[in-house]
Amino acid sequence: MRKTRNPEASADATPPPRVLERRQRVQSAETGMAVLKTLSAMGGSASLSALAAQVDESPAKVHRYLASLIQEGLVDQDAGSQRYFLGPELIRIGLTAMRQAEPIRLVEPALVRLRERLEVTCFVALMGNKGPTIMRFEEPGLPVTVNVRAGSVMSLVWSATGRVFLGLLDEARVRTLAEEELAAATPEMLAMLPMPDPITKLQKEVRAAGCAIVRDVYLRGISAVAAPVYDYTGRVCAVITALGATGGFDPSADGVIATALRREAEATSMKLGHAPQS
Repeated sequence: MRKTRNPEASADATPPPRVLERRQRVQSAETGMAVLKTLSAMGGSASLSALAAQVDESPAKVHRYLASLIQEGLVDQDAGSQRYFLGPELIRIGLTAMRQAEPIRLVEPALVRLRERLEVTCFVALMGNKGPTIMRFEEPGLPVTVNVRAGSVMSLVWSATGRVFLGLLDEARVRTLAEEELAAATPEMLAMLPMPDPITKLQKEVRAAGCAIVRDVYLRGISAVAAPVYDYTGRVCAVITALGATGGFDPSADGVIATALRREAEATSMKLGHAPQS
């Protein structure tokens, strides 16, 4: 029996009213989100004309969306300047999201990507009471033999991980711990450091490069690269480190490993709300 063709299934058939209404709601939501995202990208404050130009919509259309967003508390307007601002409800949403943005959880996928793509051992560390402490550890199929694991405390002065915290985390306790390490160091260990005033020189090196690199310093036969992860306040909250056997591991600042490591650290920082300075 020959089947009767359903006219509603035709490609040029007019969609049912419910489908049209659903599409309109989706399009309205997308435009509203575009207005909010653009306002945020413009520093959270903008005039109607500037905002409309950035969204590439007419001022009248953008004004209608802003009126709805103001009713929901997502946008506010200054009565004097007539400029629009991110509203109190959006700020509360943002604060809740930032409280949930736990760096270790966000870094874990980056560690897996680095391990699989570059076949390197990598980990993430936080600054603990005794120093940089490894929280997650990823190894490739043929791991490098190192005597550090999750829970290990790294040196602030001799490890790449510690040097990032030392160079970029401006806290008195960090320098105090570093000075204690220097006081307890052997002459052979001190000979590996730039003298005089090794702490200041190491800080300058890390700040200039945006990362830390060590070769056969903390662990003999091991090289490492470490990069900072920033939170929404601009504070270093974690450090991602990749390491490998010296000779088969390129620790150069412009090498493939360091470039990938910095890229993953920057992407994680953005997820934590960090806005890099232009």
